[in-house]
Parts: sequence; structure tokens; C-alpha cells
Amino acid sequence: MSTHDSDNESGGGGELGLFSEPTDYYPPSPPPTTETYTTATGEIITLHLVGHSPLEAHHLWNGSRVISQLFESTPTTTVKNRTVCELGAGAGLPSLVASMLGASLVVCTDFPDPDLIATIQKNIDGCHLLPHDNDKLNIVADGFVWGASPSTLLRHSPNGFDVLILADLLFRHSEHGNMIKTIRETLKRTREAKAYVVFCSYRPWLREKDLKFFDLCREDGFEVEQILEKKMDKKLFEEDPGDEEILKTVTGWVVSWPEKEWVA
Repeated sequence: MSTHDSDNESGGGGELGLFSEPTDYYPPSPPPTTETYTTATGEIITLHLVGHSPLEAHHLWNGSRVISQLFESTPTTTVKNRTVCELGAGAGLPSLVASMLGASLVVCTDFPDPDLIATIQKNIDGCHLLPHDNDKLNIVADGFVWGASPSTLLRHSPNGFDVLILADLLFRHSEHGNMIKTIRETLKRTREAKAYVVFCSYRPWLREKDLKFFDLCREDGFEVEQILEKKMDKKLFEEDPGDEEILKTVTGWVVSWPEKEWVA
């Protein structure tokens, strides 16, 4: 995982007072960037990204691309006519694809930072592939903190969601419990409901900690199944150290309710 923290250097002199700083003392925030995703039919989705985010929302992660490709290849069994919620969406690519493929509702969420949510909304507004029903879209952007009261999400879909999306979030090891809490409180208790958890271990030496998420899910009473493994052509960050094969490998998993938890 690439991080580029700038080291500020202090200096004095000139006309500056003791606590004054020149206007260029702090390095400027990187400008916003764009990435593209090519759909299975050759259409281009342009995605705006924030210039920098401590939440790593300034990257388009491989997990987002892979889960979007899965949805495109199997829309009727994954997202079509289903209520969908994405956690930690960043640019929101999987949400946009789910909307494009005919989900009944998509709630695309990330940490309630104004720039993050505005960027998601910009991607929604700029995506010409989204269906319109009487000029109303089937997708909304909203802020949400993992593990917080689910009321923010459930106001959009009071009975919960058929599909949850967690794409490349598992490196946040301290947040695993909060992610699982949100799954428990927002995933419909039905046979068909699924939380899709797709990730790459961008720090290969911590892969076991990434995978611990699924042990915690099982301990919390969920069923867990691996559904895909995809080898990318190259690792996302060329400068990243560690096992190159792990850095290029994306795996996908489904977290679901056991039969005893299903509600008719």
C-alpha cells in the first residue's frame, strides 16, 4: 500500500515572527485525479478521486474493479432488482455498476467527510450509464461511519439491504469489528442476502490479519464462502514491497446468514 507522507522542514529568518509561517510552509494537497473503468460492453466510466485522503479514498482499488466485473458477469444473481449498500466506497465504482445493472436502490457510502461525499455525488452525476425513472436515479450518496447507528442507512431501506459491498477495506484491522456490526445490523435476514467482501493484501506480511476478518464473521454466527480469486496483470503500487503474487491477487468472499437466521 502506497503512502507518501511529506516531511515538513522548519526554517526561520527574514521578516517572519516567532509563530508566523510562510504561505508555502505546508506542501499543498495533491489535486484531485481521475481513473477510468471500461465496462463489459466497452463503455467508459470516468471516476473522480479526491486529491488525498487519510482514508485512502484517493485510489481506485483493485477490489472495486474485480467486484464490478463480477456484477457485470452475473447481474441477475448479484444486484439486479436488489437493494444495495456499499461501505467505504471511495469513488463508488461498484455502486455505479450496480445501479447501471438495474439494482432497485443503491446507497453509496463513505466516511461523512464533505469532500468524499461530494466526490461520490460528482461521479453519480457524471455517469451517463445510470438508469433514470422519471428523472429519478436509483442511487444516492450518504455519509456513514462503520459501526455507528444503522439508522442513517436504514432510512433509505428500512428492512435492510439485499447486498452489501466491502471492497478493499480489510487492511483496516482495528475496524473489523465495526464492519461486522454494520453487516449484522443492515443485511437482510434472508436466504439471498449477501455481503460481498473483496480485497487484496497490499501488505503481504499482514495477510493473516486481513483474513482474521472472516474468522470474526464466523465467530459472530455468519457463514463465509470464498467465491473468486483473480490475478491482476500487475500490482497496484509498483513500489510496494513483499510477495508480488500476493500483491497481484484479489479474492472475493460472501458473508451470509445461516438458515436458522432467515426471516420469511
